[in-house]
Amino acid sequence: MTFTAHINVMPLKELLDPQGKAVMSGLKNLGISHVQDVRIGKHITLQIDAATKEEAEKLASDACQKLLANQVMESFEVHIQ
Repeated sequence: MTFTAHINVMPLKELLDPQGKAVMSGLKNLGISHVQDVRIGKHITLQIDAATKEEAEKLASDACQKLLANQVMESFEVHIQ
């Protein structure tokens, strides 16, 4: 069975997000001043062949731990469909 893994990788909250700060500054320059914080991350989609949803989630999580996310600086969430 083929599952779709949706993975969100975000910088850890404790770390500065320079890309988010640049976007925040740009929004203020455009007159969009009601935004209080911006964090920039990445969204990754994987098509995974697995027998069960749990197996697909484990495979996606392994991919994140080994390649897709730098766990020193980033956190990740996996959602399987």
